[in-house]
Amino acid sequence: MITSFFRVLALAAVFMLGVSPPAKAQDYPTKPVRFIVPFAPGGLNDIVARLFADHLGRRLNGSFIVENRPGAGGVVGSEAVAQSAPDGYTLLIASVAHAVNPSLHKLPYDSLNAFDPVASFVTSPNALAVAPDLPVQNLQEFIAMAKAKPGALFYASGGVGGSLHLGFELFKSLAGIDVVHVPFKGAGPAVINVAGNHSQAIIATITTLVPHHRTKKLRLLAIGGEKRSQFMPELPTFEEQGVKGYDAGNWIGLVAPVGTPREIIDKLSREIAEVQKTPGVAEKLRGSGAEMLTMTSEEFGRYMQAELERWGKVIKQAGVK
Repeated sequence: MITSFFRVLALAAVFMLGVSPPAKAQDYPTKPVRFIVPFAPGGLNDIVARLFADHLGRRLNGSFIVENRPGAGGVVGSEAVAQSAPDGYTLLIASVAHAVNPSLHKLPYDSLNAFDPVASFVTSPNALAVAPDLPVQNLQEFIAMAKAKPGALFYASGGVGGSLHLGFELFKSLAGIDVVHVPFKGAGPAVINVAGNHSQAIIATITTLVPHHRTKKLRLLAIGGEKRSQFMPELPTFEEQGVKGYDAGNWIGLVAPVGTPREIIDKLSREIAEVQKTPGVAEKLRGSGAEMLTMTSEEFGRYMQAELERWGKVIKQAGVK
């Protein structure tokens, strides 16, 4: 009888433990939070992740750890987060690749429905540069040359389906020009190819191109986005030079496995917005060619969906496989 009584008490205790509510959002985090960067260390995604992880850790009195899981253009790390517990402790650093990959690969996850948007971090616009010997001084002169010689000019990229490739294909579509794609394994070799006057043009992030522009190995003609970059304010936009709608580049934000408690997402979103206002953070990011992109969870979700649709159209029109 006594044994049965204690057995009932033990079962009741197990039951109570099993249904106890999760830690409240105000207590979050109670253990280390992992930011999964699906690319190798050293790139802009990694730099931004570490900066925000550091500031969030200070603000929330917790530990935010950046973990790099590169592979398959961001698919490996993204899949790992999609399969993680939706508890707010494993989060994905998402970028433009997150919107591009569904149109290029058969993914083991749904880029939109497997994740809940948390907040956007930054944006880094693309810029167009040309070879030093190419006799053009602005975007309209380049477009005029391309139209006069369809298929005679070449542009370099860091690989088929990458942001450099798709960024130029979008430009071609908007400008109505025919420039031949020459893919390389990475942005570095592509830049070297154009600097050596082998290909005539390249589109890449502003930070990639500015050092070569300053040493006159390349000539910058235009920058994407709705306004000029504070990183190089003298460089006019595509829009200013007659190419309407060219707003392309890398963007970086945070997403969580679908089903993550709303209270945790809202808390992270609020804290990220505060980090973006912190003195010195914007200046540090500007040195990497990035500017703040402040959005709520809902706004970021709509933004990612629009990006997925936009790049899907570019990929389909260009016949990229």
